[in-house]
Amino acid sequence: MNTKNILKFIDSRKVAFIASIDENGFPNMKAMLPPRKREGLTFYFTTNTSSLRVKQYRNNPKASIYFYRKGLFVYTGIMMVGTMEVLEDQESKNMIWRKGDTMYYKEGVTDPDYCVLKFTAKSMRMYRDLKTENIDTSKI
Repeated sequence: MNTKNILKFIDSRKVAFIASIDENGFPNMKAMLPPRKREGLTFYFTTNTSSLRVKQYRNNPKASIYFYRKGLFVYTGIMMVGTMEVLEDQESKNMIWRKGDTMYYKEGVTDPDYCVLKFTAKSMRMYRDLKTENIDTSKI
């Protein structure tokens, strides 16, 4: 799969899985809505500032995200490893805010329980057609 198709694949997913590291050094995985924004291999997600994930990323920014598609005959998965930042500045919050978000954040875009997770990929692996390969992220 070439770079263009990898990014198209990622952008078409309806679910993203994110992983954080807990206080005992174990990975914790969670399904999320897809990223609100992507710039190259930097992804922006919304979440609650009070969430367990935010606490874990503040303690240890090491993270992973995973996208997949289970077809009738072909399974494709892309895993990225990198770092996750917790952004609470108003500019970042405004950047990915959507009108319907008040359903989750009653006080709107300035809600103190609304923040942005910014994931930056350092490496990537793809599984497809019974093969696993490392993808050179410097070319994306």
